[in-house]
Amino acid sequence: MDKIIFSGMKFYAYHGVFPEENKLGQMYDVDVEVFTNLQKAGVTDQLEYTVNYAELYEIVKSIVEGEQFQLIEALAEKISARILLSFEQIQQVRIKVTKPNPPIPGHYDSVAVEIQRERTLSCP
Repeated sequence: MDKIIFSGMKFYAYHGVFPEENKLGQMYDVDVEVFTNLQKAGVTDQLEYTVNYAELYEIVKSIVEGEQFQLIEALAEKISARILLSFEQIQQVRIKVTKPNPPIPGHYDSVAVEIQRERTLSCP
């Protein structure tokens, strides 16, 4: 299966369990991989046979910046569901959400979750 990789999207948002996270906000990094057949797009060189990158970006942006979640797990789940709903040619999606500065003690670069979801009979 072919895939489109959209990496390093950065958004300022207000997700988190603690009130200060919801008030102050922080940067989030999102990586998206979508799995689909890209052969026809490659052969014809026509946008209509692939996933429009701008539309994909706008979906991710609208969720990360426009909604609020306590958990980045829930954020990733919402992004994956919306992408599968919006693009019928996508068979599978992998979402990685990175929270660079979670309010937990210790020394580390970041905390991230990565999920992978497939189109099922219950998913349009």
